[in-house]
Amino acid sequence: METAGMTEINEYLESLGTKAQEAKSGLQRLTTEEKNKALAASAEALVKATDRLLAANDKDYQNAQKDGMAQGLLDRLKLTPQRIEAMAEGLRQIADLPDPVGELMEAFDRPNGLHIEKVRVPMGVIGIICEARPNVTVDAFGLGFKTGNAVILKGGTAAFYSNKAITEVIREALAVQRIDENAFQLIENNDRAVTTAFMRLKSHVDLLIPRGGAGLIRSVVENSTIPVIETGTGNCHIFVDETADFDKAIPIIVNAKTQRIGVCNACESLLIHEKIADSFLPLLGEALFAKQVEIRGDETVLKKIPGALPAAEEDYGREYLDLIVSAKTVSSLEEAITHINRYNTGHSDAILTEDKKRAEKFLQEVDAACVYVNASTRFTDGFEFGFGAEIGISTQKLHARGPMGLKELTSYKYQITGNGQVRP
Repeated sequence: METAGMTEINEYLESLGTKAQEAKSGLQRLTTEEKNKALAASAEALVKATDRLLAANDKDYQNAQKDGMAQGLLDRLKLTPQRIEAMAEGLRQIADLPDPVGELMEAFDRPNGLHIEKVRVPMGVIGIICEARPNVTVDAFGLGFKTGNAVILKGGTAAFYSNKAITEVIREALAVQRIDENAFQLIENNDRAVTTAFMRLKSHVDLLIPRGGAGLIRSVVENSTIPVIETGTGNCHIFVDETADFDKAIPIIVNAKTQRIGVCNACESLLIHEKIADSFLPLLGEALFAKQVEIRGDETVLKKIPGALPAAEEDYGREYLDLIVSAKTVSSLEEAITHINRYNTGHSDAILTEDKKRAEKFLQEVDAACVYVNASTRFTDGFEFGFGAEIGISTQKLHARGPMGLKELTSYKYQITGNGQVRP
């Protein structure tokens, strides 16, 4: 039997869902020019509200510090004037991108004279559940709005004040443009029961996307009655081949591991060909120790890098989100590929090599959304791919895979034109 508390929660979510459905209709009637104008106005509003956003974010940051949040997650939570400008720039780039809605994907005629067109259309209402990532709030709005989708966001408690302030600024900007501000809504109730109930709002939400750690993603996948695009965790690998150029390899690894430690495209696992272990591992250790990275390695790594710690089996499958990396030597390219396909999370993996054939084999056989040759895994990002922003990195294989930009937030429909045809 439903408790009074759950009745109240369900009524609250039903209200948000109804408003989103109503806003969706008006949103899908907007022209591309009107959408782009609103995105530009929202970007300007965010920059103008920098002090307001920083004050809200400071509340979240101080609370997170008191609660002992890990450094990598604190970095995700933190807003700076530069990061606010970057969020605004993401909206501007989205405005500059082609509008996928209405795109003619395919057209053909049947022998009976029917003309069939496959046309790209919005999903409808998209639900986003995320953790302490204020930038996701802006990305969710921008990508959803450009594709004609109303968005309902459930942010993490740790970023509550930041998300609330960002949402208020965006809704104010939409209202100035005479656009229904309920095209973008934030769930402001932090009760865990609300999150669970939101996962089951199938009557109002067409698609649910989780953004966060393994626990959140697993909870959404297991509990949602709404179709889910799974944005997986990132146990990203770099394999240093026997032909690798050390002058390229060391900076790539340092960048992939340390440029930002709390992100899903950071490198967590290293594989090194045993033929270069004697010469490469000491250089690797020196470079990573200079960045305060803890190395957990196999016997060869321990011998060649004094100060490294022994790796346990579970280290090879972990997403640390910290200044820690696992390292293992392998005897062949084939062993590296097998190891990666066993322990990776289908996110991003790289090979550092000067051999074109070995690079091609790695590209073909590693099972991940993004596979690199001689580049940092940190480039797995919608902004870096030229998508303006991303709603997440999909590690599944249905509908969307890799950084999800505008097209990944659309579906399609068939439009059929006849001239009196009936089926015999």
